[in-house]
Amino acid sequence: QVYLVDSGGGLVQAGGSLRLSCRTSGINFKIARMGWYRQAPGKQRVLVATIANDGTTNYTDSVKGRFTISRDNARNTVYLQMNSLILADTADYYCQTTWQSIPYWGRGTQVTVSS
Repeated sequence: QVYLVDSGGGLVQAGGSLRLSCRTSGINFKIARMGWYRQAPGKQRVLVATIANDGTTNYTDSVKGRFTISRDNARNTVYLQMNSLILADTADYYCQTTWQSIPYWGRGTQVTVSS
């Protein structure tokens, strides 16, 4: 069974920081490409950041310079460090991977940025 357990969300003031974590099991994490998505209220789920097995990262423009995706292969965990949070970052955040052609999602962790 493949499991993705995301955590670390919460309520934070604008300008603050949070670190999301996604612990995985059931996959060969070292070779998996991992991603973080978010879904704001009333909007579609969108890609935020990805990290390849070689550590190559990509970010959507709105988070570049503020968010950092990283991975710890020893812990089978991917992280999303979010700094300088703004109101528009308020959303449910989901980690994601595709393993053996099947997409898997975490249950999501809620991030709320207040003014």
